Amino acid sequence: MTTLSPTLLRYGSEDDLPEVLPLRAGPLSLIYTGGDLRYIRVGDGPILHRLYVAVRDHNWDTIPAELNDWAIDDRGDSFRISFRARHKRGAIDFAWDGSISGDSDGTVRFEMDGEVLSDFRRNRIGFCVLHPGSLAGQACTAEQTDGRIAEGIFPDAISPHQPFFDMRAISHAIAPGVQATVRMEGDTFEMEDQRNWTDDSYKTYSTPLALPFPVEVKAGERIHQAVTISLSGEVHREGAESAQARGGVQVSVGEKSVGRLPSIGLGVSSVGPIPDSQAERLRKLQIAHLRVDLRLDDPDYAAQLDRAQAEAETLGVGLEIALHLGQDPEGQLTALRGLLERRRPVVARWLIFRQGKASTPAQTVALARTHLSDLAPTAPFGGGTNAYFTELNRNRPQADAFDLVCYSINPQVHAFDNLSLVETLAAQAASVHSARGFVGDRPIAVTPITLRARFNPNATGPEADPVPGTLPPSVDPRQMSLFAAAWTLGSLKYLAESSVASATYFETVGWRGVVESETGSPAPFPSLPGAVFPVYHLLADVGEWAEAAVLLLVTTERLAVDGLALEREGARRILLTNLTNDEQRVTVGHGGASGWLRMLDETNAQAAMEQPELFRKHRGRRIPCTGGVSEVTLLPYALARLDVG
Repeated sequence: MTTLSPTLLRYGSEDDLPEVLPLRAGPLSLIYTGGDLRYIRVGDGPILHRLYVAVRDHNWDTIPAELNDWAIDDRGDSFRISFRARHKRGAIDFAWDGSISGDSDGTVRFEMDGEVLSDFRRNRIGFCVLHPGSLAGQACTAEQTDGRIAEGIFPDAISPHQPFFDMRAISHAIAPGVQATVRMEGDTFEMEDQRNWTDDSYKTYSTPLALPFPVEVKAGERIHQAVTISLSGEVHREGAESAQARGGVQVSVGEKSVGRLPSIGLGVSSVGPIPDSQAERLRKLQIAHLRVDLRLDDPDYAAQLDRAQAEAETLGVGLEIALHLGQDPEGQLTALRGLLERRRPVVARWLIFRQGKASTPAQTVALARTHLSDLAPTAPFGGGTNAYFTELNRNRPQADAFDLVCYSINPQVHAFDNLSLVETLAAQAASVHSARGFVGDRPIAVTPITLRARFNPNATGPEADPVPGTLPPSVDPRQMSLFAAAWTLGSLKYLAESSVASATYFETVGWRGVVESETGSPAPFPSLPGAVFPVYHLLADVGEWAEAAVLLLVTTERLAVDGLALEREGARRILLTNLTNDEQRVTVGHGGASGWLRMLDETNAQAAMEQPELFRKHRGRRIPCTGGVSEVTLLPYALARLDVG
């Protein structure tokens, strides 16, 4: 029998995560990990989410670095770090020396001195400066390359285009009378609102996008850049500790409903039909719909519809049919109608897309209505984008022509590590709130939601084939892990509290799904044939409370612990997760007099995956509640289900 290691159960890999080293530069706190600086702040006053060097190829794919020769001198109130980084993949070969210093006066400087080691095409090489999304609506001052000073704000609603150009420095207040300034050297910088891609940040980067790209760089070229962070004003060191450092994580649940659970669905499996052995397990999730994508210029779309219809009937749900219309939409819809008249599938909703258009034209939805509305009279017609929120934001649809508006989400457009994926969760709510600004009260369907991108909508050339022995770019080994369940819980929390109408996650079966196939997935995906993944149990816990009221859940450290609170007939179900690789002690204010706590973590996850029916029979253990408050300890990436009342 295969025994999965704790790290495989946590995040789908046998490799240890990069070491996270807390550091101080006087009153300023930060962490260093894997060549990056993160969470730079004074107390709870944020300055930067992340500061790092990126190498991006002609298709905007990020080439990771291998680090060597590092040295760290931590002096308590100051530090010095040096290392050698090399980005090498295919034709790309770029190396640089990194030097980071932090001084006791709160000054931090990060320098990169790089050399191009081969000829290749690049879209970007240089620093990415990530300002946290929590700065939304806050005033700032930008110094431009010609010395002019521009007053502005970090955008509240997600900005479709760059809020600042020609930047040399940017400053904002972090406390009364205290300013932080970030100064960039070595290129011209500008800012984009990365919440367009659900990164919870504003990114200041080089080179300006108005300049041509890709650009060929030649072996021997040198690239030097530097970023300096400095403070001005009187900083009181005694107020410079974060809330988490002062007292752990506190979670509180509100009394009033902020909406109801959205309709939750899954995607049709991309690896084959649902095995009989998994059908009953999937029915117990009580999902509301099954998404299938039909590209009407693909000669195989009839077979794809047949399989999706069979799976939907097996699960007892309707289809969310995403239609991708090509150059002859009239002819394609006529042919589709003939097929549907014979098949008569149950349709939950139509999503209409026009190939070559970033966002659905109103006339395309009108044409689809004309051909299809009588076949499923209650099914709404939606439009928007099959890609990221940014395509919707930059190509805003005529929303009154749609019954609902849709866009997709994945957390790995720009970064791929666990910390970065956790940061994207709050930005999902920001995307919904920003969409409300131009779609009004139209229902919003977020579909599909996946761990990895399904395709690259910004590619400037053909995608390279996967390197032998590696996974396809749309597959993430974390899909089978506790991390995927933890991330999904965070996603459900922010979408449900934002009152989206519908959310479609992952697929049914296989390495992009919620249960594994009977034969398992190809290596190197860490597979238990015939098992369920931890995210299955999360969706089952939510499915048992379908259409429950959603209560606002607030956490003092949302990058560490978060959750979703539901209420039904006077009872509450609180789902909590640890979003870190460290144990977390949590105080939960839920208002209940008694409760039952069930944990899913590395101590029982494999058993829960292999024998899900047995795991789901257990309520857990009775937990003390004093004054409506309970204490919970969460192992890394654990999930807790607390039923009270």
